[in-house]
Amino acid sequence: MSFEDHFSGHAPEYAKQRPTYPGELFAYLADQSPSTECAWDCATGSGQAAVALAEFYNAVIATDASAEQVKNASPHPKVNYRVAPAEKSGIPSASCDLVTVAQALHWFDFDRFNEECFRVLRPGGVVAAWSYGLARVSSRIDEIINDFYAGGIDPFWPEGRHYVENQYRDIPFPFAKITPPDFEMTLRWSADQTLAYLRTWSAVQRFKNQHDRDPVDRIAETLRTEWGPGDRTVTWPLTLLIGRV
Repeated sequence: MSFEDHFSGHAPEYAKQRPTYPGELFAYLADQSPSTECAWDCATGSGQAAVALAEFYNAVIATDASAEQVKNASPHPKVNYRVAPAEKSGIPSASCDLVTVAQALHWFDFDRFNEECFRVLRPGGVVAAWSYGLARVSSRIDEIINDFYAGGIDPFWPEGRHYVENQYRDIPFPFAKITPPDFEMTLRWSADQTLAYLRTWSAVQRFKNQHDRDPVDRIAETLRTEWGPGDRTVTWPLTLLIGRV
């Protein structure tokens, strides 16, 4: 089946520049699972979540509809990478304890993906999807990034981004909901690392393809000046949807 591919064109940069998820999240998901035999990381991208899951599960199947993303994913002896769409994974029925979707559920055909989760999961299996919005650094830096997000690149966000802005509240989720604790990603980054991360945004890539210039350049010097020469703490609160079959 066809899919909207927003990331293959910059898969190596995506793999290098995306923030990493907290280990405590994966420990929590393992505790919620009926066992830790097998997890499916759907829309794995660069494999961040898949590799983290491998610390807690005996085996991890990591799928992505983009062959280029899978090609650039982080290798791990416990992770089996496969090219497959979210809605038709090819994974045997009732074979997984956990399904994870990191920063990608908003791109899916919800009904078909939910059916696939019901098929793939064992009784009591868990579905966990999460997303994150804009980073928090300082009031002034946040303002620069927020203005950039809502300014010239706003028309270039693909359909589905509004689900992230609404914190996944309007996504169909027909599982017995589990209320998790709060989790967030926290990193120490330089201004240039943050600018490189902004360049992985799908809207930025679409802007570049249409206008043949990088919109991040417009805010680069302002952000560097405000940031200063050292590293700063960058935080992304996570929005989580967790449920059980």
